[in-house]
Amino acid sequence: MYKKQLKLQKILCFLALVSSVIIFLYALGIMTDLYDTLYSTMRNPADLNQTDVPGSIVYYNMQAWNSYFLHWSIGMILLACLLFITNTHIRRRYYIGNYIAVCAFAAANCYLAFDSHYYIEAFKERFLRVDFAALKAHAELWKTAYTESTFWFDIHYAVFAFAILVSLGLVACTVWKISLMKEEKRLLAAGKGATA
Repeated sequence: MYKKQLKLQKILCFLALVSSVIIFLYALGIMTDLYDTLYSTMRNPADLNQTDVPGSIVYYNMQAWNSYFLHWSIGMILLACLLFITNTHIRRRYYIGNYIAVCAFAAANCYLAFDSHYYIEAFKERFLRVDFAALKAHAELWKTAYTESTFWFDIHYAVFAFAILVSLGLVACTVWKISLMKEEKRLLAAGKGATA
């Protein structure tokens, strides 16, 4: 039973790192389409009311949040590395550091997912209020990119669903580990009692 659990915990630790890297890449990518399509519409970045396209200010409104999101995603990579630093991926018996690493990663991951979902949905709703007719005219005139796609907003469902599943898997694996450790302790105690 321990072999299956050890194999699963190793897989989950690697998936935790992968999910953190995906969140980091998502944090970098979410602004890509917005930059390509909306940045050039602002005629005077010092006065954001001067725009060729009503609603394009959403690009600037997202800057502070995106910086926060990017910092959190780097933090998630560091927390995933903490799983490896504490040998959570190979340790047969867990110690306090392993429990702290798993709980910190799972809690931070779930917090980031739910917090970011709120902001991403709010910014998506504001993006959909952009005057796309004016944006298309601007793109044709200045030969810039044009898109009405909400792909980068919508993909957050898959990104965070994967991250939450990995977090829940880590917690479930830890609970399984605890039960195996208790059972092993019970068997050792029973064996010592029989030899005495």
